[in-house]
Amino acid sequence: MAGDGQLGTVADESQRGDLSPQLERVAAPLREQVSDLLRREIVEMRLQPGQRLVERELIERIGVSRTTIREAIRHLAAEGLVKTIPQKGAIVAVPSAKEAAEVYEVRALLEGLAAREFVRNASEEQVTALREALDEVTAAGKADDARGLLRAKNRFYDVLFAGADNSTITGILGGLQARVAVLRATSLTARNRPRESVEEIRAIVEAIERRDGDAAAEAASYHVRRAADAAFGQIGAELARDGGA
Repeated sequence: MAGDGQLGTVADESQRGDLSPQLERVAAPLREQVSDLLRREIVEMRLQPGQRLVERELIERIGVSRTTIREAIRHLAAEGLVKTIPQKGAIVAVPSAKEAAEVYEVRALLEGLAAREFVRNASEEQVTALREALDEVTAAGKADDARGLLRAKNRFYDVLFAGADNSTITGILGGLQARVAVLRATSLTARNRPRESVEEIRAIVEAIERRDGDAAAEAASYHVRRAADAAFGQIGAELARDGGA
């Protein structure tokens, strides 16, 4: 079994065809590195909702100890990304409709407010950066690049929240970041949702460029509500498959 001192084994993963990012030799505690790696795989849907996290497989693939894997799984469980089921072990969590509805309700309110605050507080350079982020979103959507679209949307929201310059908004949404990312990835698996998402984000940017705070807030909230509809459809389909198994 690989020990924690054998991180060099991770560098061989590309030769084994593994899609996981390599762990970096950085000062961050190893548990945090492993948590970050698994979190990215969950957010990018390389680990699917409901999929088992088999300790032995993770130990062999990542090249760390069982203790480190268990610590990382406990950390992700505290974030709501992993759930432990008796007799089955850890699985990637499938958000309930209630949990998703709560997250989306908070997002719709706060992201609408963030768009309004961006209009009021952002510099011209930040408005330009937001348009550039939209260009990245559009390019990923046209290329039908799901992972690229997720990364581009994350970049868009980074710019939006920075320009809004409201620490309370970013603090609250920061606590929901992991669950928001999973729901975002879930909604984008719905048919036609990537294309719709791009157009909704375009509406946010165009309202901001007009310096219309009300329209920007409404467009941002509408985008979240449409994402909620798509995510609920996908979650329902997942639960129906589990029930029919």
